[in-house]
Amino acid sequence: MFNTSASAQGASGGGGIMDVFSTVFPLVAIFGIFYFIVLRPQQQRMKALAQMVSAVRRGDTVVTAGGLVGKVTKVVDDNEVLVEVADGVRVRVIKSTLAEVRTKGEPATTDTKSKSDDDK
Repeated sequence: MFNTSASAQGASGGGGIMDVFSTVFPLVAIFGIFYFIVLRPQQQRMKALAQMVSAVRRGDTVVTAGGLVGKVTKVVDDNEVLVEVADGVRVRVIKSTLAEVRTKGEPATTDTKSKSDDDK
């Protein structure tokens, strides 16, 4: 009529390792799925964005985190670029605030002659 503690222990005893495995395995599986669906692609996107931002050069069209779209007119140093957002309006922008590099600009030239020297 009443279940005693001895009969309750006898029904669940003997499978200690399997109980732990059946409890832990779903948690590990869920974390693995979460890692491959969410965390890994996000890390890859962040790595690609950091690579694009570090390779930004004159002539690239960029979008800042604030939503400004402009053309890079000068790379000031490793941390800043000069972006023209309208005709004659240039702003200094920290590279880490760039959200997107839309188009690639002109390649950097290695010669030091200016175009006016070629015309002579």
